[in-house]
Amino acid sequence: MSSRKFFVGGNWKMNGSKGELDNLVNLLAKNSSETEVVVAPPFVFLDYLHNKKTNFALSGQNCYKESKGAFTGEISPKMLKDVGADWVILGHSERRHVFGEKDDLIADKVAFALKEGLSVIFCIGEKIEERENNLTEKICFGQLGAIKDKIKDWSKIVVAYEPVWAIGTGKTATPEQAQEIHQALRKWLHDNISQDASNKTRILYGGSVTGANCKELAAKADIDGFLVGGASLKPEFANIVNSKN
Repeated sequence: MSSRKFFVGGNWKMNGSKGELDNLVNLLAKNSSETEVVVAPPFVFLDYLHNKKTNFALSGQNCYKESKGAFTGEISPKMLKDVGADWVILGHSERRHVFGEKDDLIADKVAFALKEGLSVIFCIGEKIEERENNLTEKICFGQLGAIKDKIKDWSKIVVAYEPVWAIGTGKTATPEQAQEIHQALRKWLHDNISQDASNKTRILYGGSVTGANCKELAAKADIDGFLVGGASLKPEFANIVNSKN
């Protein structure tokens, strides 16, 4: 059995109201599993949820690479920490492909967030045309490689493999497909970082994870949890949190 603690993140994206989030908090409060649970609400609700959190931690959905300044619309790691967040999601495919963030910028943001004391959920993944051209490993290794020289301590990083073609589409990599790339990612960590990083870094799967498919995915040796989008806003999120039980 792996010694890596199972981890489930809920990325609520640009969704929710205080009332809806209260329902989700009540749902999570009933969870008694050993799973580490981290939820990422819209920024405006972080402080509200900080006063309500019980058995889960809070994450920002993004942050910038500076502590302060004339960066309209951005927030800093220090601001996230000030309203109760311990984590931040960086490199998400929507930041890469909707908002045009490049590897260099993402790497700078990861390095700065770690320096400022946040833990990072670092997202990687390929688009459908890249998978169809057998470029999955090249793309994912390249995205990991972009942060390699800027990161000294991998103990505060969780890697989330999210095939772009499976996010919000209802399509999911089969457990075998997910395990194959997770195993390759772990080997990359061994070959490029260290044996310790390979052994201890948690690699999550994300991409249309549901209460129906989570247990089969969670049973794979190199899948250490999930980063969940749409399903994290529904009652089935409790099933996903408990999928390793």
